[in-house]
Amino acid sequence: MTVAQGSGAGQLAFDELGTPLRDTTFVVFDLETTGTKPGPDGITEIGAVKVRGGEVLGEFATLVDPGVPIPPQIVSITGITSAMVYDAPRIDRVLPAFLEFISGAVLVAHNAAFDVGFLRAACQGHGYPVPKPAVVCTVRLARRVITRQETPSHRLSALAALFNSGTVPNHRALQDARATVDVLHGLLERVGSVGVQSLEELLDYLPEVTPQQRRKRGMAAHLPTTPGVYLFRGPGAEVLYVGTASNLRRRVRQYFTGSESRGRIREMVALATGVEGIECAHSLEAEIRELRLIAAHRPAYNRRSKNPHNSWWITLTDEAFPRLSVVRLPKDGALGPFRTQADAKVAADTLAGASGLRTCTQRISATAPSGKPCVLAELGRCGAPCAGHQSAGEYQPGVIAVADLIAGRGNEPLRSAARQLDLLAEAEHFEQAARRRDELALLVRSVDRAHRLASLATIPELVAAHPDGAGGWEFAVIRYGRLASAGVARRGVAPMPVVEALVASAETVLPGPGPLHGGSREEVGILLRWLCRPGVRLVRTAQPWAEPARGAGSWRPWLDLVGSATALERVN
Repeated sequence: MTVAQGSGAGQLAFDELGTPLRDTTFVVFDLETTGTKPGPDGITEIGAVKVRGGEVLGEFATLVDPGVPIPPQIVSITGITSAMVYDAPRIDRVLPAFLEFISGAVLVAHNAAFDVGFLRAACQGHGYPVPKPAVVCTVRLARRVITRQETPSHRLSALAALFNSGTVPNHRALQDARATVDVLHGLLERVGSVGVQSLEELLDYLPEVTPQQRRKRGMAAHLPTTPGVYLFRGPGAEVLYVGTASNLRRRVRQYFTGSESRGRIREMVALATGVEGIECAHSLEAEIRELRLIAAHRPAYNRRSKNPHNSWWITLTDEAFPRLSVVRLPKDGALGPFRTQADAKVAADTLAGASGLRTCTQRISATAPSGKPCVLAELGRCGAPCAGHQSAGEYQPGVIAVADLIAGRGNEPLRSAARQLDLLAEAEHFEQAARRRDELALLVRSVDRAHRLASLATIPELVAAHPDGAGGWEFAVIRYGRLASAGVARRGVAPMPVVEALVASAETVLPGPGPLHGGSREEVGILLRWLCRPGVRLVRTAQPWAEPARGAGSWRPWLDLVGSATALERVN
C-alpha cells in the first residue's frame, strides 16, 4: 500500500493533466437552418473548421437542400434562398462525409445546443448513428470568463470584435465557423490563466469555483495517476470525504476546477487542508477500501452508508411454536440481509402466511396452551396453537419448510405462496392478488440474494481473475466474503507466481457469526457483482464444489460460474 500526500501549490506539466489542449483536435462548426426547431431536414448549410494546436487542419462547407421552401425571415438573416439550394445535395447524402470529418474530434459551436440538436435530429431521421463527442459551447465559456465591462453581449459578432478576429461573422456557416475559431482560441487563453490546461478540465470548468478553491489544486500535485482511494482532510486532520478514482491525481484536481454542482462538496473543498491518496491494484480493491474507510472514519460529507453492518434479518424464534422475528444481529439460520426493517417485515409476513407459521408474539406452552383463536385462525390463516387446536408436532412441518428455504434445501413456502396467488386471481380478487404478487416478488428476490451472498461468504478462500483489457489480469483473493488481497499481472507477466505471492501475503480472515460469517452486506455484495462480471475466471478455491455447505440450491450461481470458467493455467 502506498500513500501519497500533498498540500502545497505546484505547477503540473501538461502530460500530467489528461489530454493537453494543444494536442486536442477541435471541429468548430456552424449550421444554417430553416427555423429554430430541430428536424431531420431543417439544415440548409454546414460549415466547419478542424484545428489542433492553433493550426487549421481542414475545412468543410456545403449548402444543403432542405426539401422545403426556406421561410422569408430566414432568407433575410442568412441570405440563403431556395434557388441557391435547388441543386445542393440532401442532408442524407451530406451526413456521411460530415460525420467522417468530425470523427474523433471535440465539437465546438457558438450556442452549441442549437447546432448539435439539429445534427442529432438529422442523424436520427436518416438512420445514421448519433455521434456523442465531447462538446464545447463558446457562449457558455464566454459567460464564464468575459465580464460585462469588456463586452455587453456574448453574441458571436461582439466576441469576434473583442478578440480581434480576422473574420467577420455574417450568418453564413463557414464564415461564422472561422470567426468562432478565433473566439475559441481567445477563450482558451483566458481559462489557461486559471489552471484549465487539459480537455478534461475545460469540459468541467465552472465559474462557481472560487479563486481560493482553484489555488488548492496543488493539493493533487503529489498524487499518483493510478487507481485508488482519496481522503480529503480538514483543519484538524479529520477525514472529511472519501472517494475512489481510476486516476487519483486527475480526479482530485477536478474538485478545484471541475463541474461540481453539489453544495455540500463545494463546502467540503473549501474546508479541506490536504488530500491523501491510497494506491490500489485495480477498481475492485479501491471500491472495497473506500467502503472500509467510510465505515472507519465516518466522514461528515459522505452520504454513503457509514455502517456497512447495519442490516435486518429474519430468524425463527427458539420456542415450542417458533415464529418469524425481525432482528438486528444475524445468527446461523437467519434470512437476509435486508436494507430496511420494513422490507424485512413484509418478507417475514409473506413467508409466515405461505408456511402457516403464527404471527402473534405471545409465548405458547407446548403442554398447556391457553387462549382463544384470533381473527387469523378464523380466516384459516393460522392453526391456532394458542387455543390447543394444533400440536407442536402438527406445527413443525411449517417450521421445517422455512428452515429448508433459508438453507437452500427446498422451496415449498414459495410454491405455497404462488398457489395462494393463483387462487386469488381465479377468484378475481385482482387488487389483493397484485399486492400479494409484489410481496412474493420481494421475498423471492430476498431469498435469492441471501443464498448468493451466503454462498460466497461460506468459502474459506477463492481466487479469481478478470482481464484488464490490455492482455493482463486483475486478481482478487477472497476469504469468507471479504477481500483479503488484490494484485495485477500485466501483459507478458506469468500470472501464477503473482497469484501465489498474493495468496501468501493475503489478510487472515476468521469467520464470524451469521450467514455472512461476520462479513458486511455491502462488501460481500460488491465482491459478488465483480465475480459475476463477464470474463471473470476462477483460479482456484479452497472448498470442494462437490460438498456445498448450505445446500445445492444456494450454490447454483457458483456452479454456473465454475462451469463456464477457464483456469488461468490453460489461458496462459
